[in-house]
Amino acid sequence: MLLAYRLPREPSTPRITVWRRLKRLGVAQLLDGLVALPLDSRNREQLEWAAQDILDAGGEATLWIGRLALAADERALRERMARAVVEEYRAVVEAAKAAFDEESPARSRTLARLRRELHRIAQRDHFPPREREQAVRAVENLASTVEVGA
Repeated sequence: MLLAYRLPREPSTPRITVWRRLKRLGVAQLLDGLVALPLDSRNREQLEWAAQDILDAGGEATLWIGRLALAADERALRERMARAVVEEYRAVVEAAKAAFDEESPARSRTLARLRRELHRIAQRDHFPPREREQAVRAVENLASTVEVGA
């Protein structure tokens, strides 16, 4: 699914709001003002809301449903979207490992924060890389130490 949009330069607040929303969705930025997401009902609804926000801010927005013509282009886009979250998953793994050295109350807070972070990343992770499973395992391992210590 594609969203083509333009927003006035001023005021900048609507542009920033739209960009943050699109980033939270995990869009692939294809060109300036052109983003893509895999087609499913959730993504379609979210892009429809984003398009309405753009129109409400005095901009222009058009939604497209399309398909890449070449399998190689589709693979490249999938890989690009997966790479976009790899570092975030790696940071979760490192934070989970570091939490083993924390005292019990701090470890519990870190566990809760990492679970929220995994959820936020998963919301924009449309083509999960292997690092996702590593991050989930690291958080589960941390959870087992918190439960044992409780």
